[in-house]
Amino acid sequence: MVGFVNKTKLTEQEIDDIVIADADELNQWESPVFMQPDVPTTISIPFSLAVRAQFFAGLHKKHSMEEWLQTIIQERVDFEETAYATLKQTVLS
Repeated sequence: MVGFVNKTKLTEQEIDDIVIADADELNQWESPVFMQPDVPTTISIPFSLAVRAQFFAGLHKKHSMEEWLQTIIQERVDFEETAYATLKQTVLS
């Protein structure tokens, strides 16, 4: 990595400069992440939970319970990613 800067926050330009300087250094990069294409999957939930989810999907004017659950899961994953990024930034600074 290009010279470590001893300050708590780097500017966007400083970050860009470090990334550009290290772009050709393969040992500076994590191994690639391979993703599967978006294909639907099936999960099992108890019937009583499915009934409750169906009720709330209707309250939220979703066409299906699956659509509502996908929205809820996406919102939660976004929240968790933000929380994780914030924690990671706090620990690293």
